[in-house]
Amino acid sequence: MTTTTPEYSLRRAPEEYERLRAQARVWEAATGRLLDRIGLAAGARCLDAGCGPGETMRLMALRVGPAARVTGIDVDAALAADTEHMLHAAGHRQCRVIAHDLTAYESVPGGPYDLVFARLLLFHLPERVAVLRRLWQAVAPGGHLLVQDYDLETVGVLPPSAALDEAGRLIFDTFGAMGCDVRAGATLPTLFAQAGVGEPDGTDVAGRLEPYGTGRHMVSSVVRSLLPATLARGVATAAQVEAALADLEADATRHPDRPMTWPLMMGAWKRK
Repeated sequence: MTTTTPEYSLRRAPEEYERLRAQARVWEAATGRLLDRIGLAAGARCLDAGCGPGETMRLMALRVGPAARVTGIDVDAALAADTEHMLHAAGHRQCRVIAHDLTAYESVPGGPYDLVFARLLLFHLPERVAVLRRLWQAVAPGGHLLVQDYDLETVGVLPPSAALDEAGRLIFDTFGAMGCDVRAGATLPTLFAQAGVGEPDGTDVAGRLEPYGTGRHMVSSVVRSLLPATLARGVATAAQVEAALADLEADATRHPDRPMTWPLMMGAWKRK
């Protein structure tokens, strides 16, 4: 186990953790549907790799029951401790959260598991194939590996918006400079093959549409969370970022009812 915190694109701060909780709630139905699709049942041993604020651990705990064990792993030690405390306070005493860097060790702690799950984890990791291989090794015979990840290329508004495109460029360029893959979700079958998992048993695509007037908050919050990395990697200056955010706000205010698409959430799973 380790409590190190390697380089990460987004802020580690309370406002970012709340953004992650809100994002998780957006995708709760899509993730719950896949947990049911693979037949997650009472008593199953579960791992949420890169669990963040624990929203998916809660979904797992409700399905597997109080006698089971739901383990979360996150590289952020402070967030891991806070997540475990909140889950226990909500009555999910079967949950534990371990501070651990999945890129630094060859094995995953606590396995094997009947379900190994990761959402929006591989997106951030240059070592995504190696980490996926480790996750697969932690799956018990008869268990499942289930992964969901973003394809950010689908973010947009109709008619197209230059302001939204510029905000998107800041996001894509910063993530790219940090070694992230903004299309990780679309490459899941390839990643499964490269990691030795094999062809997925199934795949899934979930999307979200909402008015530009409200959807732009998702984009601006990511831009602000990325700001330290944007500045550190020379993607843009602080003045350029603030100008882009002001343009985005003004454009969305002028055209609040235009349809805006979120990133697609793509899933793939495999039974061992």
